[in-house]
Amino acid sequence: MVHLLGVPFDANSSFLRGAALAPARIRETLHSGSSNWFTEMGVDLAAGGWADGGDVALPPAPGDLPALTTTVEGILERGDRVLALGGDHSVTYPLVRAHARYFPSLTILHLDAHPDLYDSLDGNRFSHACPFARIMEDGLAARLVQVGIRTLNSQQRDQAERFGVEIIDMRDWSRGRRPDVSGPFYLSLDLDALDPAYAPGVSHHEPGGLTTREVIDLLHTLPGPLLGADLVEFNPVRDAAGITAAVAAKLVKEILGRMIKEAS
Repeated sequence: MVHLLGVPFDANSSFLRGAALAPARIRETLHSGSSNWFTEMGVDLAAGGWADGGDVALPPAPGDLPALTTTVEGILERGDRVLALGGDHSVTYPLVRAHARYFPSLTILHLDAHPDLYDSLDGNRFSHACPFARIMEDGLAARLVQVGIRTLNSQQRDQAERFGVEIIDMRDWSRGRRPDVSGPFYLSLDLDALDPAYAPGVSHHEPGGLTTREVIDLLHTLPGPLLGADLVEFNPVRDAAGITAAVAAKLVKEILGRMIKEAS
């Protein structure tokens, strides 16, 4: 069973708030009737294999989120899997902390415009710009592969070298380089990995990113299994036409479908 888990939290955001509204908006779009429940891989989500676990109650203040780790550990202990809907990207740290307990030597595939490797931002070590620094320094992942990066500065470059992060920036992607990820992995998908032409409803617009089709193709073609995933940084406040909500719902369907298919 795959559990869809809402994480309506954006108190660790550095620029704009609004990502806490995302889980409700994604669910609204999923159930709107604008599309059917079949995925491109032929999985009928209406037939089951997943359940909506509702939202995790979290304090509306910056900091770590141990309650999220505890909730996810309870799901994984039953042998089930989790697709979490953020929320800002800070939620990935407590999510991965839970997965690392059950899946040692974890590989993470991280799609994002930003490497999120700051040691601290604005005095907050749990900022949405820092989750992968916390993950790597805690030894929660054996391998971190980042795709779509196009904002790497000197501080984060040093951090990437320190932690042995494998980065495929958008220049490399355009030249044909693809992630070499085989075997079990965790997916962290920040919607600003996509070019804002495809996903304008994010807090940090960073032109020059991936297309929706490229992300879907990557989801379909990477070997697995996919152990768990999060989709983060959708900001409905900046999504007046509902374009990003539709993209988020589409990606949720494809991730759910893959996880259900692998579990069957």
